[in-house]
Amino acid sequence: MSSIADNIGSVTRRIQKATLQAGREPGSVALLAVSKTRSVDAIRAAVAAGQLAFGENYLQEALDKIDALADQPDIDWHFIGPIQSNKTRQIASAFAWVHSVDRLKIARRLSEQRPPGLSPLNICLQVNINNEQSKSGCHPDELPALVESIGALPQLSLRGLMAIPDPEQPEAGLRASFRALANRLQQLKADYPTAGPLDTLSMGMSGDLELAIAEGATWVRVGTDLFGARPPKS
Repeated sequence: MSSIADNIGSVTRRIQKATLQAGREPGSVALLAVSKTRSVDAIRAAVAAGQLAFGENYLQEALDKIDALADQPDIDWHFIGPIQSNKTRQIASAFAWVHSVDRLKIARRLSEQRPPGLSPLNICLQVNINNEQSKSGCHPDELPALVESIGALPQLSLRGLMAIPDPEQPEAGLRASFRALANRLQQLKADYPTAGPLDTLSMGMSGDLELAIAEGATWVRVGTDLFGARPPKS
């Protein structure tokens, strides 16, 4: 059975190969290890292999891990799950990145509740790129107003966009979804040059990271191919 270190090496090589094939700069795509439901020991094994960015979906589970791994100050914790209003204070305090902001109310709370001693919280706006009823995210047409308003919030750094396209699409549909998100980001960057860096596309997972990288992903979110299949829910 492959070790977590072996898996990280394998996924890293996939990222490097896809980056090269896309004609992009080496190192322009980063790996976010999706560690939801994974143990502290599994995360420690990944850290030992050089992985330092971890994405969590469930706040209490994440806070327990952050506490257990307080001896690893170089870890960058990313929140990638749906956000409830009553959880924003803890998210604003504990994470370096949030990939799943989809409305102005949440962004305002994160900005107001970000501790002043910390650097601005990096955020991505989650876009429901295929308009799926079951998924979180703003409609693409809501982006201009959100970017204009959120870009003015003092304790946030508006980094870009995140999406989870419909995985049931054929490859051409997935590629088109990734390209649509990339085009949206470029348009927003041109229209709102002072809103934030707007330099980030969080898209692509274990099964489609090569397509996402070809269309401009800067973060790919990978769980299963690093940690193995999740155990079935009891």
